[in-house]
Amino acid sequence: MTEIDMVRKLLCLLCFKKITMTENEVSNKVIDIAIEIHKAQGPGLSESIYNKCMYYEIRKSGLWVEKKIQQPLIFEDVKLDCGYRINLLAEKKLMIEIKSVETLRDIHLAHTLAYLKLGNYKLGLVINFNVVLLKHGIKRVINGTTE
Repeated sequence: MTEIDMVRKLLCLLCFKKITMTENEVSNKVIDIAIEIHKAQGPGLSESIYNKCMYYEIRKSGLWVEKKIQQPLIFEDVKLDCGYRINLLAEKKLMIEIKSVETLRDIHLAHTLAYLKLGNYKLGLVINFNVVLLKHGIKRVINGTTE
């Protein structure tokens, strides 16, 4: 087998083999992206602007991302359209809620936890861009607990 054939074979394997990232790996990549956006734009913009920036940069990074995903509520075996929408979902496993508020409150984390339960997701990030240092605006919500 020639070197060119080996490279072609490797490329084919990479194209067809699904490389799965853990929730934590996806989360780390998304946090890095959020920090870069915050460095470039700073605090004070609307949630919709940060949401669009995050969607664009996450896609550009090669991660699968969806925006404004409508999630129904199942109550007593009845599917109810309650207008619940996830801001962003990365790699079909990390829920991202974008905020631009003075202070994250317990209700923001409670909403995220409820969304995690409804969508059967393990990990969510609440990212508040309206802070001087972004690491103070990031909260992880995991299986009913926050970090």
